[in-house]
Amino acid sequence: MIKTILFDLDGTLLPMDQEQFVELYFQKLAAKMAYAFDSRQLIRSIWAATEAMIKDQGPERNERVFWKKMEEMYGKSILEYVPVFERFYEQEFQEIQKVCPANPESQKIVEALKKKYRLMLATNPLFPQIATYSRIRWAGLDPNDFDLVTTYENASACKPSLAYYENILRDFDLKPEECVMVGNDVDEDMVARKLGMRTFLLTDHLINRSNQNIDLFAHGDFQALLAYLKTFEEDQKKDC
Repeated sequence: MIKTILFDLDGTLLPMDQEQFVELYFQKLAAKMAYAFDSRQLIRSIWAATEAMIKDQGPERNERVFWKKMEEMYGKSILEYVPVFERFYEQEFQEIQKVCPANPESQKIVEALKKKYRLMLATNPLFPQIATYSRIRWAGLDPNDFDLVTTYENASACKPSLAYYENILRDFDLKPEECVMVGNDVDEDMVARKLGMRTFLLTDHLINRSNQNIDLFAHGDFQALLAYLKTFEEDQKKDC
């Protein structure tokens, strides 16, 4: 019996060319901070701090891991600029929406599924809440559609670490066999099946860095996802 569906965000519920998004993101961030930071060094530092979050397996929240790494490179004075980074997400970051056009099918499927299942937004928690909630709204959705939205403030692991999924299962007392992880990234999202979760690979904006055979996974578009979930509903009816 499937009770909970975990959705990825970027490239799944929100259409996105990841390379285009990252390029525009750093372009705007560097321009915002140019009065105080060398642009190339800042970008390298943010990548290094992001990598620190991805690699960290400790109990600290990702937010703390990120800024601790930034402190190593810039000293504690970097923390004086946290409000400037926050204003960036409130202002310039919003302009990136133009390269992430909403897919009406995302709105329809979330609206339909939240009547039947518990929904969680299992997006890689590399961004602060303000940036993640913004991208949810770009997709035409509401953060309140989900019982959980992972951000760098509330998560202490990142994809593709199994600890990321283990923490969600533990914190919400979920049984993996009652969950489906839906995402577009073979390495980051489909890894959840190692814990016993069902998985569905959304192929509209497929990311397959390791060039795996996607036939190993249930896959397709949103209509194929609905058909996949229907098989579990039919099995449940038979058992009853």
